[in-house]
Amino acid sequence: MPAVVLVGPMGAGKSTVGALLASRLGLALRDTDDDIAAAAGKSVQDIFVDEGEEHFRAVEAEAVAAALAEHDGVVSLGGGAVLADQTRILLKEHTVVYLRVGVADAVKRVGLGSGRPLLLGNVRGRIKALLEERAPIYESVATLTVDTDSRSADDVAAEIATALTTTEQK
Repeated sequence: MPAVVLVGPMGAGKSTVGALLASRLGLALRDTDDDIAAAAGKSVQDIFVDEGEEHFRAVEAEAVAAALAEHDGVVSLGGGAVLADQTRILLKEHTVVYLRVGVADAVKRVGLGSGRPLLLGNVRGRIKALLEERAPIYESVATLTVDTDSRSADDVAAEIATALTTTEQK
């Protein structure tokens, strides 16, 4: 069972914070987007383009279930992983940290969205819509919510590590 699962939208810092947090805790990081790309032999973006979002979401749900069952370190989920009912059910058994990010910081971090299939077109508008649509879902699965706006990834990782250590001692 993972020590912690990170969720949040693109640009929240799940991969970056996840690596720093895993290092702080002396654990390994498992990123489900990386698992999916490795298994498919192509990028998440290419899977979206070649097979479509519905196919990707099905593969993603399987990858998340495997990571949650097999990995005992830090698990970072793709931004849309929480959309699957089965994933939300599985997350109830885990410590889940929602990395919350505002539109301005998300846009800065994501850039112009190259390689982000859901951002085709108006990047800022799409990010805003995704944040508004998914925020209640992230909040519903979260054990802990950490704001990432205007903060370094290391600062965010430190806050999570402290919170996890404090929780374990209770």
